[in-house]
Amino acid sequence: MEYSFRSEPLGSFACDLAAEGVYQGAVAVGKGYLPDPVRSAVESELKRRGFEGKEGDCCLLALLGQTSIRQLLITGMGERGKMTGEKFRTLSAKILKAANGARAKDIYVHSSLLKNVRDPALSVQLLVEGMELASYHFHAYRKHTAAEEIKKHSVARVMLPSADFATRKRMERGLERGKSFSGATALARDLVNTPSMFMHPREMAQQALKLAGRGTGITCKVMNREQMEKMGMHASLAVGAGSQHEPLFVQLTYRPKVKTTKKIAVVGKAITFDSGGLSLKPGDHMNDMKIDMAGAAAVLGLFKALPDLKPRAEVHGLFIAAENMPSGTAYRPGDIVAAMDGTTIEIENTDAEGRVTLADALAYAALKIKPQAIIDLATLTGAVIIALGSDVAGILSTNKDLKQALAHAAQDAGEPIWELPLFRPYTELIKSKIADVRNVGGRAGGVITAALFLEKFVHGVPWAHIDIAGPSYTERETRPDLPYGASGYGVRLLMKFLQKM
Repeated sequence: MEYSFRSEPLGSFACDLAAEGVYQGAVAVGKGYLPDPVRSAVESELKRRGFEGKEGDCCLLALLGQTSIRQLLITGMGERGKMTGEKFRTLSAKILKAANGARAKDIYVHSSLLKNVRDPALSVQLLVEGMELASYHFHAYRKHTAAEEIKKHSVARVMLPSADFATRKRMERGLERGKSFSGATALARDLVNTPSMFMHPREMAQQALKLAGRGTGITCKVMNREQMEKMGMHASLAVGAGSQHEPLFVQLTYRPKVKTTKKIAVVGKAITFDSGGLSLKPGDHMNDMKIDMAGAAAVLGLFKALPDLKPRAEVHGLFIAAENMPSGTAYRPGDIVAAMDGTTIEIENTDAEGRVTLADALAYAALKIKPQAIIDLATLTGAVIIALGSDVAGILSTNKDLKQALAHAAQDAGEPIWELPLFRPYTELIKSKIADVRNVGGRAGGVITAALFLEKFVHGVPWAHIDIAGPSYTERETRPDLPYGASGYGVRLLMKFLQKM
């Protein structure tokens, strides 16, 4: 979509749809841009329909050629003073969906909506985020005509009210930031939505290499099987041993132009397809297993935005891309594999493979990069969905400050997160009699035992584990900014976290 600022008063130029917001109980619309007879008729119609301005309410009215505005969308903003950034982002997405449903090609956003957020830059950023996220479609594998049909009936231009020079500059910065946040999320969505036959380990590495280059501040290093063996990453190599696609270790590094001593490592799970290996999943549990690299997709989305975000920290993005397949060369239940830090792992279930690859990546981050903090994102357990449902990620952390910072970032990003405990007594459940640790601890407390397993590889570095198995993918549209398929969860959370640093 194209965005522009209009200094002319609304009503003096043609547009397919104008969106105005009203607070609950104060349904007076059209001031300054609708002729009095039209305005009176609109308010009477709103009253007849019982529209009260409650949060989320929308009323679409055709103006029947009585003004240069073809349609008017009145949106309820709820009680005055209770509009949050997340609510405004969702409201913006709802406006975009309604405009698409009305087949409007250009829309005007009334100043009443933008005044919900006091900071002009943030208000425009949230508006653009909501609209761009709501406009997302994945049609790479549909007939060209289907994609064209969607485009034909979608908003192409969004017009915003202009302001004085200083405010306008801030709004323009918000516009660019909104595009950056939503564009990074869209990349993660595209990667997760792509079928595994096309998004195998080498393609994941290629996607990372595309993000590096002169002027970006980003470099990318890819290690193959032989290099991983020399590094001692035998755990990850075992996971990928049953596939024709060899595992690859990817390290992205962003270095800011300003001097800094801060280092942050972000680690993503990158199982490009998870059949369960020899501990084979039931067939109907495999249908969406292309999503098992959503953690790494979030890392790639983050790095797409870092040149625009310009955080004052050195950021390392790590993932080990592997495919978990059954074959004559696959690793087996009962095997013992060693991570790069020498820790031995007894494999009780080959379907608990993500934590085995993360063991190598986390150990590398802790021992080689030595950052101030490590954050990992992983579609790690079904247990987190049982505990928190499909919309909320679980967070477990060794550091209170890191955990709180991520929780605040999640709230700002509109990506729900909930703390679960690192309950130390459960460490007994992952003790092995023949190795240093075993990769499963039973069904009970599965989110916690998985996190306790991962903690063994961070070597005391402040660390947070975010289990995104629930919100990384949606089978139904529950929010206007979350279409069917991949959500891109975690990208904006990480961006907000780095932005606040």
